[in-house]
Amino acid sequence: MSQLDDFDRQILKHLEADGRMAYSAIASILGVSNTMIHQRITRLIDQGILVGIKPVLNEKKLGYDWGAFTGISLEKDHDSKRIIEELQKIPEVTECYYITGNYTLYLKIIAKDHEHIRQLLYDKIDSIPGISKTDTIIELGCAFKRNIIL
Repeated sequence: MSQLDDFDRQILKHLEADGRMAYSAIASILGVSNTMIHQRITRLIDQGILVGIKPVLNEKKLGYDWGAFTGISLEKDHDSKRIIEELQKIPEVTECYYITGNYTLYLKIIAKDHEHIRQLLYDKIDSIPGISKTDTIIELGCAFKRNIIL
């Protein structure tokens, strides 16, 4: 496990606030060289702490007004790799987790409307061979979503 020092935490806080922030801007704020910021960020990437800087899309603004969480039971748990590969082909499945309890997998799905959700569940997800049962709950809104607090 990698240890973060206070300097790493400061860099990550600036990137979390604005992932497009230039290394030179971070260096200026922290009073160090661009090279030092570049080296630190490269190390954080190499250690797997920083896994990428990508845009956070507003799904609602893109027309995806519905969200759902779906628990999936499999006929055979050892089929999970193949089933996950099939789920990855469905762009509206935005997250997939292995879980304990009544289900093997838990999905986050986004859709444009209730008909789109129905189509995703019945025509795409339920038709994947090896899925024995799905249980879906509709999301009514996200109260908050965040990274771990540093």
